[in-house]
Formats: sequence, structure tokens, C-alpha cells
Amino acid sequence: MSDPKITKIENIHFAHQIENMGTDYNGFNQVYQKGATLPMTNCVVRVHTSMGITGECLGRPLPENVARYLLGRDPFARERIYNDIKRGLRHSARTDICAVDVALWDFAGKVYDAPIWQLLGGWRKTIPAYASTYHGDENGGLSTPEAFADFAEQCAEIGYPAFKIHGWGNAPIAREVANVLAVGKRVGHRMDLMIDPACEYETWADALRVGRACDEAGYFWLEDPYQDGGVSIFAHKKLRELLKTPLLQTEHIFGLEQHVDFIAHGGTDFVRVGTFEDGGITGAMKVAHAAEGFGLDCEFHGGGLAHRHCIAAIRNTNYYELGLLHPLVKNTKPPVYPPEFTDELENVDAQGHVPVPQGPGLGVEMDWDYIEGHKCGETVFD
Repeated sequence: MSDPKITKIENIHFAHQIENMGTDYNGFNQVYQKGATLPMTNCVVRVHTSMGITGECLGRPLPENVARYLLGRDPFARERIYNDIKRGLRHSARTDICAVDVALWDFAGKVYDAPIWQLLGGWRKTIPAYASTYHGDENGGLSTPEAFADFAEQCAEIGYPAFKIHGWGNAPIAREVANVLAVGKRVGHRMDLMIDPACEYETWADALRVGRACDEAGYFWLEDPYQDGGVSIFAHKKLRELLKTPLLQTEHIFGLEQHVDFIAHGGTDFVRVGTFEDGGITGAMKVAHAAEGFGLDCEFHGGGLAHRHCIAAIRNTNYYELGLLHPLVKNTKPPVYPPEFTDELENVDAQGHVPVPQGPGLGVEMDWDYIEGHKCGETVFD
């Protein structure tokens, strides 16, 4: 039998809408807006092989240069492919590694008839989740500290063991501080609490003010606080020296080497990683094991099947990020997976855990009737 090869790449685009959702003051953050409809476009990347087995990933479409590189390659050569694309995209979006790497792990799992988490090593079959909110709004949704506290209490009653705030961004810093304290007062005795300003606070001093409120309320972590973009090792080291609350950084740097630099020079406590940002499952697992070598915990950014498999395969992690969530917006994700694998508010068990897929590869079949019914384009490379 000849060596297996990648024979065709497909980018299949489909659309869905989020009701009662708009964008905030600068157009970047999604926020509650009653009566508005936010159109979304999604993509399934399919990697076909000479073995007749196809790997799939719901994510970002592959650009032509990456797709053309892949044709004729060995679909089992994930490490070679990761390094070649990493080098080839050094001047552009290395996030383009993600979809093909996840699809090739899906392919490998299907070949070996095993879920990806087992191929990666295997540690657990369910994962505790934290409820990760949409950003605060000015439209009667998450528009006050009391509304955030109410939502945190609702999530605690559902079973979530932890809750993460995304605040307003352009709010007076006093309101951000009040939000930290209000949520802490309401549920801090029974939930781990986090806050992610998403790099929107204008100054390092604002980050310090909110960090001191986190200290007072006993927060689990403070993440990406201010407008350095989450990349300054020196500034976050200085912040760590003045706060008791652990920092979670490294969402906005790329790959293994930059993460190790950030860790070794004292820029973070928890280590942030993601398949999208850090080179798919291959790249993310390199970061997770590097963090383990430093004795640190590694927290994955965002949800999705690939992250369930990664988290299920490592010891040094605490939570699955389930979001983004809002008390007044019921459905925010395209319904292409069964409910237990779709990250909506109610889709956790009574302990606030999510299951890890048990089928081969990514382990869950997509709803192709829905995808075809909402299809809005396709690109094929062969």
C-alpha cells in the first residue's frame, strides 16, 4: 500500500444568527441588545485523504497558500506540518495552523478508532466548567454590578463551580471595581471568581485598582487587564508583585517559545493557551506540558471540542471555559452538535461539568443537514 496523502481540502461556509445581540461602543465586543440580530458566519474545514478518511474542524477557513502546501502531504505528519506552517506564516496569521491541525487529529482518531483525548494520554472524562459572560452592556442586560451578581447566582444554582466577568471596557474604573465587589459579596463564598477585562483598561494603574478589589473579594484570577494587549512581561511581573490575586496571561502571544519566555521571566501565574492561538492541538499541548514543567497550571481559552479533548488529557488545568453566556440570550452557538457538546448556559450537568466526547477523533458527528441548509459558500482545493 502506498503512503497516505492529503488529497483535497474543503472550506464549507455556513451562517447563523444570534437574536438580541449587537456590538458595543467600539464595534468589537458582542453585547446584549434587545431586538437586534447579529449575523455570524462559520466554516467547517475538511481534510480528505487517500485512505478515504476525512478529518474535520469547525473553525477558521484555510487560506489558499496553506491548503496548497497540504496537498500531497502525509496526514499523519502533524509535527512536520505544524513546524512548516509555523515557519511559513511567521509574518502573518499563525492562527491558520489551528484548523488543519485539529482536522488531522480528528483524522488520526478515526483511523485508530479512538477519541483524541485517549491518543493524547487521557486523564479525565468530565471537566468542571466556568460560566464566562458576554461583556457588560448599557441596554438593560448585564448593565449593572447587581445584574452581574444576579447572573452569577443563577449560574451557581445551575451548578457551575466558577464564574468569569467580562466587564464594560469603557466604563469608569469605579464601576469595574464595584462589579468585582458585588459579585464577590453575592457568590464568592461558593464559587471561584475570575475577571477578564480583555485588555480594555486604559492604564496599568486601572489594572492595579481592579486587582486590589480582586484581592479584597478573593478572586481566583485576574486576566488580561489593560491596553498593553496582554504582551508585556515586565508590566505584568510588576503587577504580580503588588497583588495577591493570581494573574492569567499569555492569550495574546503565540506558541511554545513565547509562552516559555513569559513564564520564565515572571509575567504570569496561570498560563493561558488555546488551539486557535497556539497552533492547534499539537501546539497547545506543547504549551500545556511546558507549563507543567514549571509547575504551573494551564487554562484553555474558550470552548469547543478540541479543548475538551486537550483538557481531558492533562493534569495541570482547572476549568473549561463555557461561553460566552448571557441571562437574556438563550442560543448563541450554531446548533451543529448535540446539546451536551454545545456551549449554552444550561448545557452542564448538576455539578457544572461538561462531558468529554467518547467517539473516534473529535468524537461527535456534525449536523450536516443544518450546515447544508445554512450553507453560504464553499472553496475546494485539490
